Amino acid sequence: MTLTAVRTYSRRVSPIERGYLNAAATGTPQLIQMVIEGEGTLDPDALRRAARAATLASPGLAVRRRGALWRADGPVPEVVELPDGTGLDDPFFHRDLPVVTGPVCELGLVRDPDPAGGVVRTRLIIRASHIATDGRGLRQWIADLFRVLRGEEPAGCPDTVDDGHFRAAAGEIPPAPEAARLDGLPAILGRGPAGVRPLWVRHRVPAGPSGLTARAAAALSRHLTTDTGRLIVPVDLRRHDPAVRSTANLTSRLVLDLRRDDSWKRVHSTLVRALLAKADLATLDRDFLRGNPFANNLSEARELDGSRFPCTAIISDHGEVDPRTFSTSAFRAVSFATLPMLVPYAEMFLSACRVGGTTELTLACRDRPGAREAADALLTDIAEAVRPG
Repeated sequence: MTLTAVRTYSRRVSPIERGYLNAAATGTPQLIQMVIEGEGTLDPDALRRAARAATLASPGLAVRRRGALWRADGPVPEVVELPDGTGLDDPFFHRDLPVVTGPVCELGLVRDPDPAGGVVRTRLIIRASHIATDGRGLRQWIADLFRVLRGEEPAGCPDTVDDGHFRAAAGEIPPAPEAARLDGLPAILGRGPAGVRPLWVRHRVPAGPSGLTARAAAALSRHLTTDTGRLIVPVDLRRHDPAVRSTANLTSRLVLDLRRDDSWKRVHSTLVRALLAKADLATLDRDFLRGNPFANNLSEARELDGSRFPCTAIISDHGEVDPRTFSTSAFRAVSFATLPMLVPYAEMFLSACRVGGTTELTLACRDRPGAREAADALLTDIAEAVRPG
């Protein structure tokens, strides 16, 4: 089922999105996967109708790539009904979403057995190509999906701006310090040949103090096998113009150096200074083919064999998630988490979400001998670092 948009929707493929196209060309799927777990049921046909209505209001989730443009002439996100209790090893979680043919988004619906035989538990998995959207954009679409399910009007994300909009509006910005190229940092999580699928390790801890990114980075620094590491922190450019409502990939990045046994306060102050200086916009001024500290072209990206990494970790804090946003009269969301993707030049990707009184931590890395044990130990240390008290 394709989308007939209320009005013609098209926008150019931005420089940020071209970077993700480059990463995808190495054979590593660039996907956002969000998982909502709840009590009660979601009707598949109602979900299909809601997906269409939400996408009419936000056509960016039905785009296909047409040369240098995105056009909303692709399939509406489909609902895939999965067998009861489907686990993360199912092919559904690992197949790519092609941006030329579409769809760029799909939903999976799973009923999870309750060992006590009581309340029905349901999982909704929302998968989208990170080439065409980002975490904030996808969450806005999901919020509209549930608005429609509740009988409300969708808010919509009709804007077609790209990263250039925010850079132009910012005026003069001091140039960001150039990140030095690293030959590659040795793997921390396991040794030997890696599988093609990501390994996901998840911990749930009580919600703790602020500064989660810095606290997690400091815990990670104690696992470095060299004196230094390299950290990427994704930054949503919408912070520079909150009036923009767009599902595009509007996520820039900050690149920070990490020291072994680092202090979370040093990492936090470095991050805050970078944000105040609008370094997330300054990096947009760099020529991607010359100013990228990880891989400047497809050949360099393909040379990354999974044994050494220019970047130690990506840490993405999705912040507060209100479960009421993703609930209906028949379904009450109780948790929200993401399944981070593998990135060719980064060893691991940590995602965090705060839901009510808990913080959901999910770590993605390459599945290799010893990786699960090492990842679990690392995530245990990170969980301890972000606990309250």
